[in-house]
Amino acid sequence: MIINFITFASILQKKSAIKKFHESILKELEKHFTIRFIDYTEIHKLSETDFKIIFIATGGVEKLIVQCYENLPRPTVLLADGMQNSLAAALEVSSWLRNRGLKNEILHGEIDPIIERIHTLYSNFSAQQALKGTRVGVMGTPSSWLIASNVDYLLAKRRWEVEYIDISLDCIYEEFNNISDDEVGQSCANFASKALACREASPEDLIKGMRLYKAIKNICEKEQLKALTLSCFKIIEQIGTTGCLALALLNDEGIIAGCEGDLQSIFTLLAVQAITGKTGFMANPSMINAKNKEVVFAHCTIPIKMTQQYIIRNHFETESGVGIQGIMPTGEVTVIKCGGECLDEYYVSSGILIENTNYINMCRTQVRIKLNNTTDYFLKNSLGNHHIIIQGNYENAIHNFLHANSCKRVE
Repeated sequence: MIINFITFASILQKKSAIKKFHESILKELEKHFTIRFIDYTEIHKLSETDFKIIFIATGGVEKLIVQCYENLPRPTVLLADGMQNSLAAALEVSSWLRNRGLKNEILHGEIDPIIERIHTLYSNFSAQQALKGTRVGVMGTPSSWLIASNVDYLLAKRRWEVEYIDISLDCIYEEFNNISDDEVGQSCANFASKALACREASPEDLIKGMRLYKAIKNICEKEQLKALTLSCFKIIEQIGTTGCLALALLNDEGIIAGCEGDLQSIFTLLAVQAITGKTGFMANPSMINAKNKEVVFAHCTIPIKMTQQYIIRNHFETESGVGIQGIMPTGEVTVIKCGGECLDEYYVSSGILIENTNYINMCRTQVRIKLNNTTDYFLKNSLGNHHIIIQGNYENAIHNFLHANSCKRVE
């Protein structure tokens, strides 16, 4: 981990003495990080991808920092160990920045919390960099029932630098019709051979589903999409197959793919991957037991890599095409949803996946999760329908990132 210390010191202070005065804290930090000292006059030479901390080495630097205001990293992190009046200067600078709406914090005090905080800040920075410039394909339009899941494209781009791109379903149909059954025959055989079982779906359904997967993948490559959300039910009406297989395989390959044109959920999947590196399962809360703090989540597709085994089914609501019944491993999970039209709200809770259920009147992949928090949120303050489930406990990491980006936690 490389940290660029943008160093501010009084012109009265000899540069050769700076490291000596702060030897105690610098030695400890250099055990954990690679530190590059950058004089404040060269701040403009650093790029957006460089992780930066303002190192206040002495007092009397307030005016110098004001002069560099436009080039300061956002948010601004100030490191001051207190030597050479550095903390006094940091406090003055922090107040000045805050009065101008620039979020900032001061790192000072015990070394272990400082090191831990730098790790968190670096993780947040890396996640932000991963989101920047992401192109999300909106293939078709959101399902009509997603009345609370809209996103303002312009505000999302301003806040997160994520760009939503509208793509007509006609483009998919054209690609789909250009792919022959023979082109996907071997892929279908490979997929079927690894399944635990194949129930309702026919070989013809599997071939159609695989052709749709290839069609969407081709469009992602042409449009340079990192993610997409698909208007699944309109696809069924037009070409007689579901997007369940396509979305499962695309997620496995690192192209983040979501259902029903849900704009908020596809961003949640993107954010989760940026923060944790994990692929998510997008699902409906289908049954809640408030007393036991349990929720059953269900949907008809899931990334195959998240499962221990999978069964090839048909799509639950339409009884057509290919659906995926995934069997997930039990253990720690995190449930998350980002909401709001400018994606500035979120819910997150860790929990334990305790059972893969098999209700006949729910979508194919079903999991029962015992939350570490209460279920009150779902019935009293929910951000909407779809939620994302990832394996492992990442509640703190997700909260730290979204809170740092001025998002409101809903509970």
